[in-house]
Amino acid sequence: MSRRRDERSRPTLHAVAARAGVSAMTVSNVINRTGRAGSETRERVLAAVSELGYVPNQSARRLTGAGVARVGLVCADLDSVFIEMALAAVAVVAAECGVQLQIRSLESRPLTATIAVARELVDKGAQALLLLPPYAEDLGNDPRAATLGIPIAAIATAQPLPYIATIRIDNRSAAQAVTRRVIAAGRRRIAVVTGPMLHSDSAARLEGYRDALREHGLPIDPAHCIEGHFTFQSGIEAARHLLQGSTPPDAIIAGNDDMAAGVLWAAHHLGLALPADLSVTGFDDTMLATRVWPPLTTIRQPIRAMAAAAMEYLADAARLPSISTDGFDAVLPFELVERGSI
Repeated sequence: MSRRRDERSRPTLHAVAARAGVSAMTVSNVINRTGRAGSETRERVLAAVSELGYVPNQSARRLTGAGVARVGLVCADLDSVFIEMALAAVAVVAAECGVQLQIRSLESRPLTATIAVARELVDKGAQALLLLPPYAEDLGNDPRAATLGIPIAAIATAQPLPYIATIRIDNRSAAQAVTRRVIAAGRRRIAVVTGPMLHSDSAARLEGYRDALREHGLPIDPAHCIEGHFTFQSGIEAARHLLQGSTPPDAIIAGNDDMAAGVLWAAHHLGLALPADLSVTGFDDTMLATRVWPPLTTIRQPIRAMAAAAMEYLADAARLPSISTDGFDAVLPFELVERGSI
């Protein structure tokens, strides 16, 4: 898969702000001709735009034109590097769009709480909603989402959802791809540490792992499938259970990078040589992937592109009320990032 080099090298609104010595919001106001900026400030901003070759994000243009100024964001209150990365990506895109985020996090997952928080955000002026897992699935499967009266989109879901727009990758194919890579490296006793099975992305990734084993005629051993919690500690516990069992695996496919890091930690403490004795893979390509040893082979989710696509879609839906978010599903490409853990 492509690494999207063009997108990564493109000057950002924050780079323009740094060059001009002003805030990102001031740059947005100058470009969109909103708010107040003195002539000297305006000249500095326009000079920085010219010097850097900055091209305004199209989703920003659309959001401004649609009059969308406040987007409510519902996310999990989890110790998750991926959630932190997703929040950062959404915040950057929102700043480029001149959009104010109203963020609410939840510690638990009752559907009544999700609906209540969504209604609270709407009552406080949110003109659109953006959801992160796992609350995207709660609201996206509930017909009451349509009664909120504003466009709703979700990123990083595992599947299409009937009542909201979704922007995601194919989790099943991604897990199949990384498992195939481990098989190609000669591994045959391949275990998996999933996330919570009440999350549909955990189920999809488990099926992708099984698909790869089946296509290569390898056994699917229930003893080699451990349910984790998408946390570092659950990765440690799962790895200890697997590696100290009667038939230890020679590879472990982890459902995310947090758990993969925990697997590596446990393997090191058990005296294994990595990756000679054990291959380990992750999922998400968070900052953890390059901060562990050996660095993780993992699946990269294009989280910044997901956030931008979601903002663009919300803008279109707000600008053209005839557009329905029901059933809209955009599947973006994932990337298998190979490092040193196989």
